[in-house]
Amino acid sequence: MMKHKHFLGLFFASGIGFHLPAQKVIPQSIAPVFANAESITGRPNYLDSPFNTAGDRLYMVGHQNGTFPDLGWHVKGEMGGIWHHPIKLMDGFEASVTVDDATVALTKADTFVNYPFGNKHIFNTFSEKITVERLQFVADGKSAVYVEFLVKNKTNNKLNVTLDLKAISNLMPVWLGERTGMVDGKDAATFRSVDNFWVAKDALNPWYAVYGSSINGTPSSTSEVNLTKPNVSTSRTQYTFEIAPNGVFSFPLIIAGSSKSEAEAIQAFKEVRENAFALISKKKARFEQINQKSRITLNDKELETAFRWVKYNTDWLIVDVADQGRGVSAGLPDYPWWFGGDMVYTLKGLIATGQKSLTYSTIDLIQRISEKTNGNGRIVHEVSTNGAVFNPGNVNETPQFVSLIWEVFCWTGDRAFLNKYFLGIEKGLDWLIKENDKDGNSLPDGFGMMEIHGMNSEMIDVAAYSQKGFADAAQMAAILGKNALAKSYQDKADLIKAKINKDFWVEEFGSYADFIGTKEQALHLVQDAIVRADTLKKPWAVKELKDTKTKIETYEAGLKKGFVMHHNWVVNTPMEMGIADKEKAIAALETAKKFTNPFGMFVTGIDRDETAGTDEGSFAAVSDKKIFTYTGAVMTLPTGVQAVAENNYGRPNEAYNLLKKMTKSFSYAFPGSIYEVSPDYGMMTQAWNMYAFGEPIIKQFFGIKPLAHQKKIRLSPLLPAALTEGKVENVAVGTNEISVVFKQTTGSDTFNINQKSADWNIVLAQPKGKYTRWILNGKPVQPDTFGDTEQVSVSGNTVRFELFK
Repeated sequence: MMKHKHFLGLFFASGIGFHLPAQKVIPQSIAPVFANAESITGRPNYLDSPFNTAGDRLYMVGHQNGTFPDLGWHVKGEMGGIWHHPIKLMDGFEASVTVDDATVALTKADTFVNYPFGNKHIFNTFSEKITVERLQFVADGKSAVYVEFLVKNKTNNKLNVTLDLKAISNLMPVWLGERTGMVDGKDAATFRSVDNFWVAKDALNPWYAVYGSSINGTPSSTSEVNLTKPNVSTSRTQYTFEIAPNGVFSFPLIIAGSSKSEAEAIQAFKEVRENAFALISKKKARFEQINQKSRITLNDKELETAFRWVKYNTDWLIVDVADQGRGVSAGLPDYPWWFGGDMVYTLKGLIATGQKSLTYSTIDLIQRISEKTNGNGRIVHEVSTNGAVFNPGNVNETPQFVSLIWEVFCWTGDRAFLNKYFLGIEKGLDWLIKENDKDGNSLPDGFGMMEIHGMNSEMIDVAAYSQKGFADAAQMAAILGKNALAKSYQDKADLIKAKINKDFWVEEFGSYADFIGTKEQALHLVQDAIVRADTLKKPWAVKELKDTKTKIETYEAGLKKGFVMHHNWVVNTPMEMGIADKEKAIAALETAKKFTNPFGMFVTGIDRDETAGTDEGSFAAVSDKKIFTYTGAVMTLPTGVQAVAENNYGRPNEAYNLLKKMTKSFSYAFPGSIYEVSPDYGMMTQAWNMYAFGEPIIKQFFGIKPLAHQKKIRLSPLLPAALTEGKVENVAVGTNEISVVFKQTTGSDTFNINQKSADWNIVLAQPKGKYTRWILNGKPVQPDTFGDTEQVSVSGNTVRFELFK
């Protein structure tokens, strides 16, 4: 997408004046803050699709054309509008402008432009006399959104303009509100003429929305009834102003709210109304700091840009709720709350981008709610922002959380952090085996990542993540001096690894099995899969599944074995975790290539058809409009998992190709973002994209793998051929910070490394025999050999390696 910079701020700097009626002082326009900022312009054919204006205490979701249609499925039709969790404040607002008795509703923006810290709708073709830009942002830590309408006079004459504003309050509880006694009441809105704002209150709760302007307005006394939403309140206000010839008038609108009190809502309103310019300037500066941390520069500018915006996207998903905590939510608009599994993936990528505080607060939130709900170390799956838990936890999420704690500890070296969570780790792994391994074979039974009915036997992803969880717990136990426990955990990890490579491997398919189950379980699942494939008109899958069914029918009753059935993406988790035998891994990775399209990996392989390899069209356009479904979906998480898996087995070119597939979805529908389902379906902004990009880029391509508690950073760069040069700067590791610059040529690879702490040990490791000669800081060195790896250890602030092929 093209970069788009606007310079309307020059109007304010050049002295072009406004005609201001005698009324409250108009605050400084926020337009100059947007003028020189990085931005991405949306595609015209996606103007009638969602955007979000993000903030940690409030966010706004509407359409890029400037409207606020009902959207979302979790609470049907209610996931858009303005939310201050755990309540919704408003469905949105509608603005129209009148010039010379001609009235036009601002519902058909010509252009939508997105920025890291806000966004802009441009209306420039509806009138020969004026244009309008609608800018908006949500201040950090404030439950208020600031909207500014910039009305420009294109004529040489003074213009009288009327702006009519319709606001629809809809104070209502979040999903699962009824579980915590949240009952929606009728809203009533009152105009406070002294303060020049409206106050809407829910009749049954201390829920408030406060909205208005610093420009004096005339409220309508007409009450409106909404037959489909009887609890909402609609108010109208009219504002009039003059614009000097060729001048610009700035009209501010502030919408604030509180789930606690009227005073809190009014305070947020006033703080943002009076300090908007300072607040947006501060937010813009903070996003520039996000960019500076783990900042990558690549010869592939598309990938570089996508990764930078993925970092921004993650920040957009922060939800900070009083009495619950602060953490990254899963996605907008339908998953604006917290998930155990989603956060494990997300935070593994996030910790490598310098976001330690956010990583810690999200872990704390998930662990606290899990302990309150389960009390046995089990990690919850999904919790709404009122604290109501929908699912106490799928089996995979507990061992994944264990591995997350180890990963974060490796990056921070924080012993107090490790001590804080290790008791929960012990409890969780105890629950994992005692409560979920009924046959005692060390393979837990139960649902994993695939939410397909009946897939709750011994699942491949549960096994892979359990193996890694025990292996990581063994290392943590050893650090804490629990040597007997460390050995017990490692023995369990070794046993599960052996079973994965023996019992789950299905040579006939060149793949790990979706699950291990009985003949009876398999027959039930294969029949459901046949119906699915037939409904989706996938003849190759129907034939394969019918052949599988015929074979299953010959098995003895009660026999347990591995079955390849759906070709779900989770069959690749043994490679993602690096526990697959190499020969099997390469075969399985090649098999997985069959289940891709130009955007990435299918969630369920049997959904693929003959056109998948070339289909670059919209998924939203062909999906069921009545029922939200992931059937037939290609997702960024499976694609990111596959990229990690490819890198684990020395295949960076294949990993890079998968990243390029995901990058095709970047800005496809929502500029600056990557949808959950490629390229344009589901969540418009999705948290786990941080894993899909951060893990392969930072930890594998650049190869940064710290052991901060040892003051050691292992570097094992794994560079795809297409990335000939690049750098990553300001990567936070414990108390240290490291930057790595690389350049690839035909005959050699060069790595320049800078670190803040000279006493930390840097270990550069590469496959044995890859290079014939190693030069360290201008002098030849002989690398040490450990198995199939060669490495050199060095300390100092500045290090240069030249490696000759």
